[in-house]
Amino acid sequence: MIVPWRDIPADTLNNLLEEFVTRDGTDYGEIEVSLITRVTQVREQLKRGRVVIWFDEVTESISLFDVDSIPDVDGIPDEDNHSER
Repeated sequence: MIVPWRDIPADTLNNLLEEFVTRDGTDYGEIEVSLITRVTQVREQLKRGRVVIWFDEVTESISLFDVDSIPDVDGIPDEDNHSER
């Protein structure tokens, strides 16, 4: 289910974004990009509606997804989940 980023307290959102950009697999390669820059980039993608915060009720975990990569529920797209685009 999509969690509206505007409903998340600022400190919590910042912690979520910091945790996301420091996960394994989010390496920027040989170019050094600061944590602040990476968080700012993801925050801007949230504001533009290109990225959404996704809560998985089965695993009780949160992640961020490109709006075009929102997971299907039971293999069937859930129109309610896509309505916030």
